Amino acid sequence: MFASRSSVLLALTTIFLTLFSIVDASPVERRSNDQNSNTVINQYQVPTTVGASTLPTPTGTLKAITLGRGTQNYTCATASGAPVSVGAKADLFDVTPLLKSITIAQGTQLLNLLPQFLIDFDLSLVQQYSIPVLGYHYFNRGGQPTFDLGSTGFLVAKKMGDIAAPSDACAGQFGVGYGAIDWLNLIDAGGSTGISEVYRVETAGGSSRRLVLLRDRFRCSMRRFIGSTDESLVDAGWS
Repeated sequence: MFASRSSVLLALTTIFLTLFSIVDASPVERRSNDQNSNTVINQYQVPTTVGASTLPTPTGTLKAITLGRGTQNYTCATASGAPVSVGAKADLFDVTPLLKSITIAQGTQLLNLLPQFLIDFDLSLVQQYSIPVLGYHYFNRGGQPTFDLGSTGFLVAKKMGDIAAPSDACAGQFGVGYGAIDWLNLIDAGGSTGISEVYRVETAGGSSRRLVLLRDRFRCSMRRFIGSTDESLVDAGWS
């Protein structure tokens, strides 16, 4: 299974990097491609429904589509205690260059597929391919989920919606684990700039075992949609 997954991800990565090198050309071409990127990603629909459960409807302008790769962290007070989430940490990889050269239908299928392959690889291995990183997700000292996308925007978030991942979602690395983490809708908790909400969907892995030994980290991979009502940033070419 590992060999077959490796070959698929390697092929996808090669295509991704080839397309990105074409996009990252002259300043004039970059400007044109930035505008095209906004047109492309705005044609994608944020998946919000799993069975009879639904996340709140997006209210802003779709600004970016990323693939997150990182860990969900848990701890417990005793060996028999219930696991408690103590945050998460992830790199957010920009998939926009790839989406510009394929159809919306192909892009949707690819986005749904990638998280279950990405989880099989250590973050250091993914990073060495130089896939563009749009930003980072972490929890601040106050325990709030935070998204730092540099000049694109900064969001300190709170949870607005939460639904269970599909029952057939990838359970963990190589398909072995404790299940996929929930899909979420996160909104501005105050003090954010350029970003008003984030959707965490198409998750793979990340759930904890029933008992956590002191402190555990579980790998996770997911697709994130980042939206904003700040049209000026979208018009300026940020994606």
